[in-house]
Amino acid sequence: MPRVKGGTVTRRRRKKVIKLAKGYFGSKHTLYKVANQQVMKSYMYAYRDRRQKKRDFRKLWITRINAAARMNGLSYSRLMHGLKLAGIEVNRKMLADLAISDEKAFTQLADTAKSKLDN
Repeated sequence: MPRVKGGTVTRRRRKKVIKLAKGYFGSKHTLYKVANQQVMKSYMYAYRDRRQKKRDFRKLWITRINAAARMNGLSYSRLMHGLKLAGIEVNRKMLADLAISDEKAFTQLADTAKSKLDN
């Protein structure tokens, strides 16, 4: 079997990995083997965190809604239950935005939820 020199193809592949590893600390951005390991790990983190970002935002919205609800004398769960009973379908993202930007509108929603809970 003849000897094959993998010059240009191998170099191109390695340079691609090194380019992706630009900005990494220490030998992770210079040595191919270490850079390749870190790039693969980075891809895993990126895949995982694209999903985790959605969870993080939902947690943030719930925290904001809970804080605003408690200012209006309700807990988060009772507020959400009251809104469901009232037939108000506002998602958590919009509720959190209302809690921060328009407190009067949020107070009206909280009052509506309270009235439905009392009935």
